[in-house]
Amino acid sequence: MEKYIIQKISDNIKKYRTPKRLTQEILSERACISSDYLSEIERGKKVPSLKRLIKIAEALEIEPYLLLM
Repeated sequence: MEKYIIQKISDNIKKYRTPKRLTQEILSERACISSDYLSEIERGKKVPSLKRLIKIAEALEIEPYLLLM
Protein backbone atom coordinates (compact mmCIF):
# COMPACT_ATOMS: atom_id res chain seq x y z
CA MET A 1 0.00 0.00 0.00
CA GLU A 2 2.77 2.45 0.92
CA LYS A 3 4.55 1.93 -2.41
CA TYR A 4 1.27 2.61 -4.22
CA ILE A 5 0.82 5.94 -2.44
CA ILE A 6 4.42 6.97 -3.03
CA GLN A 7 4.09 6.14 -6.73
CA LYS A 8 0.76 7.99 -6.93
CA ILE A 9 2.28 11.16 -5.45
CA SER A 10 5.23 10.89 -7.83
CA ASP A 11 3.01 10.36 -10.87
CA ASN A 12 0.65 13.17 -9.93
CA ILE A 13 3.39 15.74 -9.43
CA LYS A 14 4.64 14.96 -12.94
CA LYS A 15 1.06 14.90 -14.26
CA TYR A 16 0.33 18.43 -13.03
CA ARG A 17 3.82 19.85 -13.62
CA THR A 18 4.27 18.81 -17.25
CA PRO A 19 1.24 20.53 -18.88
CA LYS A 20 2.18 23.76 -17.13
CA ARG A 21 5.62 23.47 -18.73
CA LEU A 22 7.33 23.71 -15.36
CA THR A 23 10.76 22.19 -15.02
CA GLN A 24 11.72 20.53 -11.77
CA GLU A 25 13.96 23.50 -11.09
CA ILE A 26 11.17 26.05 -11.50
CA LEU A 27 8.72 24.01 -9.44
CA SER A 28 11.27 23.46 -6.71
CA GLU A 29 11.97 27.20 -6.53
CA ARG A 30 8.25 27.96 -6.28
CA ALA A 31 7.80 25.30 -3.59
CA CYS A 32 10.93 26.43 -1.68
CA ILE A 33 12.55 22.99 -1.84
CA SER A 34 15.72 21.84 -3.55
CA SER A 35 15.52 20.54 -7.10
CA ASP A 36 17.40 17.42 -5.99
CA TYR A 37 14.75 16.71 -3.36
CA LEU A 38 11.93 17.23 -5.87
CA SER A 39 13.70 14.91 -8.29
CA GLU A 40 13.88 12.22 -5.62
CA ILE A 41 10.17 12.65 -4.86
CA GLU A 42 9.30 12.31 -8.54
CA ARG A 43 11.43 9.16 -8.78
CA GLY A 44 9.73 7.68 -5.71
CA LYS A 45 12.94 7.72 -3.66
CA LYS A 46 11.68 10.21 -1.06
CA VAL A 47 8.31 10.77 0.56
CA PRO A 48 7.44 14.42 1.16
CA SER A 49 6.09 15.53 4.50
CA LEU A 50 2.57 16.90 4.54
CA LYS A 51 3.98 20.43 4.82
CA ARG A 52 6.14 19.94 1.71
CA LEU A 53 3.31 18.23 -0.16
CA ILE A 54 1.15 21.30 0.48
CA LYS A 55 3.96 23.61 -0.72
CA ILE A 56 4.30 21.58 -3.93
CA ALA A 57 0.54 21.70 -4.49
CA GLU A 58 0.49 25.46 -3.94
CA ALA A 59 3.35 25.87 -6.40
CA LEU A 60 1.36 23.82 -8.91
CA GLU A 61 -1.74 25.91 -8.12
CA ILE A 62 -3.81 22.84 -7.26
CA GLU A 63 -5.47 21.47 -4.15
CA PRO A 64 -3.14 19.18 -2.16
CA TYR A 65 -5.57 16.24 -2.22
CA LEU A 66 -5.11 16.00 -5.99
CA LEU A 67 -1.57 14.77 -5.45
CA LEU A 68 -2.95 11.80 -3.51
CA MET A 69 -5.67 10.70 -5.91
